Amino acid sequence: MRNERSLRIMTAEGSLLGSVEEGIFVFKGIPYAAPPVGELRWKAPKPVNAWQGDKDATDWGPASWQSREYCLAVGGGDPGRFHEDCLYLNVWTPDISPTTLLPVMVWIHGGGYAVGSGGLTPYLGEPLAQRGTVIVTINYRLGQLGFFAHPALDREYADGEVVNNFALLDQIAALQWVQRNIRAFGGNPKNVTLMGESSGARSVLSLFASPLAEGLFHKGIVQSAYGVPDVSRAEALRKGQALASHFNLPDASAEQLRALPAESFWPLDRALSIGPVAIHGDRVLPQPMLSVFTAARQQRLPLMIGSNSDEASVLAYFGVDAAKVIADIRRKHPLALRLIKLLYPDVWDDDELGRQVARDMTFTTAGYIVALAQHRIGMPGWRYYFDYVSENAHDLYPHGTWHGNEIPYVLNTLGQLEPVDPARPFTEGDHDFSQRVSEYWLRFARDATVFSHQINGETDWPTWHPWSDITLRFGRHGLACIAPEKRFMRRRMQVFRLLMRAFVHLRHD
Repeated sequence: MRNERSLRIMTAEGSLLGSVEEGIFVFKGIPYAAPPVGELRWKAPKPVNAWQGDKDATDWGPASWQSREYCLAVGGGDPGRFHEDCLYLNVWTPDISPTTLLPVMVWIHGGGYAVGSGGLTPYLGEPLAQRGTVIVTINYRLGQLGFFAHPALDREYADGEVVNNFALLDQIAALQWVQRNIRAFGGNPKNVTLMGESSGARSVLSLFASPLAEGLFHKGIVQSAYGVPDVSRAEALRKGQALASHFNLPDASAEQLRALPAESFWPLDRALSIGPVAIHGDRVLPQPMLSVFTAARQQRLPLMIGSNSDEASVLAYFGVDAAKVIADIRRKHPLALRLIKLLYPDVWDDDELGRQVARDMTFTTAGYIVALAQHRIGMPGWRYYFDYVSENAHDLYPHGTWHGNEIPYVLNTLGQLEPVDPARPFTEGDHDFSQRVSEYWLRFARDATVFSHQINGETDWPTWHPWSDITLRFGRHGLACIAPEKRFMRRRMQVFRLLMRAFVHLRHD
């Protein structure tokens, strides 16, 4: 049995007192930067003040202000307490003094940059830590607290030094904390995998594109990143001024903006927010993320990317009717619809066609573009497609794997979740598939380097190249399988890539 004294760890900022859960050392609510409150609102995170004595690290830190109801519905569960003071992270480690330092996996939660926290049940780190990794999850600023621009704030910066992507800066600060401290938890600061889903995946890609994140991580896993262009600074400034006018501050000063209650932002109309993307044109993200990848100018690091078979499941939450979208295209652009139908010859129903087009244009093609960018810079990239549904829930998910439903499989947290319907518990087959799939995430984190040609596993997974065009399928038609597929959606990807490049170019101009 582990000695109680081993729960105390000394970091660069002070001593932490953690706990043991399921045989794993767990440290929760560790501050990685100073509270971004008062004068520090809408500023780059500052170093946390060192403390004396032991700091309790057995409770989650607060999450950024958000809608609890929305997070419960689509964000992965109850995010816990809310506060503007939200820059905290959590660490799970199997061994604080291993013979060989362990690979580190840093998880950035999704939620459209509007909801979520690092302590949600699908993200808990025990299962992967039990298999030999150090897991880190983080909280960061959300909504207008995380992404904001206003002329009054611009005046605080010298030319070329303006920052608007405060959430990305928080993530960078968390990675700096990892570089300073993770060795004390048994982790290898020279083998850090950055991973995330949805807006968390967008964050990983944004940090691949940010000059401020260089040297802080060594590879990336990108789950269900969407190909929506970043917001320009000009548009962000317009929204910032509209927000100030909403609060009857048409000529707002920085002091007046910082005096607004932190909890007053999250209930605002979506038109006043930036998400679910970042802002391009500041010092954090000088160029749009998609433009960086289409030009193959991202960091030269290994990267895994993929998406799910029913990503269009998120459409309903944004009030989008897939069948109506197709009907509108038929009415306004009949020639475009004819081209689309050639790409989907077996789909006749407008609703199903709309779902598949939305999935592929918004999600699947993003993975193809990123994999191609990796090939162009000579860095290993792996592409996957997730299409498994819990054995007791096939009728609940007739179109395939919903947006986000892969998370408990790849993080191996299925055993910690309650099923959607208690009468439909997760099966032995579900747990077996979770174990098999998560092994690829672990092997990537442990073994992938800039020189890798494949990830070894029950089925070896070769790096992606345009001539072989191999995608690894995790599931097929909802059933368990792990199998490579050549030229997966190749014609669709080629067409949609051209459309996306043109769209990104137009938005950038």
